[in-house]
Amino acid sequence: MPLPSLHRDILRRYVNPFCQLRCRRAHSRKPAGKTTPVEGQIPTPNNIPTLPFWQRLGPLTRAAEAYGRAQRKRPLTTQLCSSLVIYFCSDLSAQSMGGRDYDPTRTLRSLIIGGISSIPSYKWFVWLSQNFNYSSRLLSLATKVLVNQVCFTPIFNTYFFGMQAALAGEDIGAVWERIRRTVPVSFVNSCKLWPAVTAFSFTFIPLEYRSLFAGFIAVGWQTYLSFLNRLAEDAGSVSAGQIDDASGVSGAEKMAA
Repeated sequence: MPLPSLHRDILRRYVNPFCQLRCRRAHSRKPAGKTTPVEGQIPTPNNIPTLPFWQRLGPLTRAAEAYGRAQRKRPLTTQLCSSLVIYFCSDLSAQSMGGRDYDPTRTLRSLIIGGISSIPSYKWFVWLSQNFNYSSRLLSLATKVLVNQVCFTPIFNTYFFGMQAALAGEDIGAVWERIRRTVPVSFVNSCKLWPAVTAFSFTFIPLEYRSLFAGFIAVGWQTYLSFLNRLAEDAGSVSAGQIDDASGVSGAEKMAA
């Protein structure tokens, strides 16, 4: 037998068993509970990975996944449609709390306000998610919540109540009075809700689902803002009536004089 063939036979006989033994040891060191799928293996509860809870909600999961796909594909259009639905539902809820007949012009005003603010609000939160990202996760989260509460909330509330008064046909003085009555109260009450919502959203919710998550919260919040706006309207009407009455009395006194 030639010498090279003899060497190959020796290597096959003595080296191959050592390689097989090392492979067996490597497989035996895999952590228990992490089974690798084998082609043709029958699915059993032990070898099927467990899905997260939110992926096991049936129609709700499919609807959320469809919304996520639409948000990734057409974010601006999806955001606009979402805002219109949120403002429509919140205005209906606010009007039902007032105990009066339904006023479609109020709903139209809410839809205009929501449609105008939808894209800037979306751009703001995208910008906020891309900035203030420090090495400390806690510092990043606290900064985002603080910046959103100090910068975005008062500006948005001023826009909301000012537009409500302006679209109702009130003059500049009445618009400022509406803002003065509502913005401080709404800002204080927003500090009780939105910092926690913002922190939870930036911590646990993916970017494409944040507007959907905030939308559920915003229905209740916009209901509160609409209800607060109605209270300010009523207060303004009472004040205007008192001024008219006072003017009428003074005019009568002047005529009598």
